[in-house]
Amino acid sequence: MGILNGNGSNSDLKIVKDYENLVLATKGLQAVGRKIVVTIGSWDMLHIGHLRYLMKAKEHGDILVVGVDSDRGIKSYKGDFRPVVPENERCEMLTYQSPVDFVTIIDDIDEKGKWQYRLIDAIKPDIFVAVEDSYPPEQIEEIRKYCGDVVVLPRQAEETSTSNFIQNTIKKYLAKIHNIAEEL
Repeated sequence: MGILNGNGSNSDLKIVKDYENLVLATKGLQAVGRKIVVTIGSWDMLHIGHLRYLMKAKEHGDILVVGVDSDRGIKSYKGDFRPVVPENERCEMLTYQSPVDFVTIIDDIDEKGKWQYRLIDAIKPDIFVAVEDSYPPEQIEEIRKYCGDVVVLPRQAEETSTSNFIQNTIKKYLAKIHNIAEEL
């Protein structure tokens, strides 16, 4: 098991950086009849939509494994201003959420930004949970090769999105800066 925050809390036990250890844990749990659910995301600036989503994901099984996109991965597909929260802190923050049983970092995108499926290939979860529009249909079919089933959930917050929050905040402050500059 991996220790990221080093404070000796229970969150240390939930963060598993080594996929081999995570496979041992999940295979043992599957052997005693537990259904393993995996979901993956950025989890940057955790908000109500994320929390509702985690609750819904957990409803599909007994053990929820949450993959956290690495800082490098997020920068590659969301741009230089992301992530806002570093990966170690995003991991720790997720451990405090009651539906989450294990957290691990995903850092297996190729030079074209394509995910290589290492986590779900290693674990072979019973269920993979995704948010609609997160993966194109052909990628959902690819994901199905590694899992018992794929469940696609609708977005869980109508008005909250980390990307929109950041974009709107930047636009708002840029407009204010522009107005101040014009007054000078």
